[in-house]
Amino acid sequence: MGLESNANIKPPWWLKPMNKAFMVVMKVVPIKGPVVLTVPGRKSGEPRSTPITPFEVDGHRYVVGGFPNADWVRNVRAAGTGTVTQGRHHEQVRLVEVSADEARPLLRQFPILVPTGVGFMKSSGLVSGPHPDEFEALAGRCAVFRFDTV
Repeated sequence: MGLESNANIKPPWWLKPMNKAFMVVMKVVPIKGPVVLTVPGRKSGEPRSTPITPFEVDGHRYVVGGFPNADWVRNVRAAGTGTVTQGRHHEQVRLVEVSADEARPLLRQFPILVPTGVGFMKSSGLVSGPHPDEFEALAGRCAVFRFDTV
């Protein structure tokens, strides 16, 4: 079960600067796994980019919002579409938030398919480790989006 309420979950101070540096590196050195998601800002309409790590289950791609109410999650909810970039490849996608019931089995697989995400979620107090039961319990707290091709 998650360790803290959503109100207490905050990303570490270094996450935004690290994300910016990581996106620069990803433009130069294609890395398998992470991609850059760009969506219009919900207030400004200006493009907002963040690195994410999608994973595949049964032929569909998904991404988990690692922090409840993260800015990029709120922007995706408002826009519904975005651009996924990996190296020089760009793809327009529709991002569909799945229900908590649909999210549960996906969240159980997350610590296995995206082990790099476990550390972030552990340090934020969402989970105590790579335990599928704890990740499943995040259904309804952490958004899970399915990528549909536009």
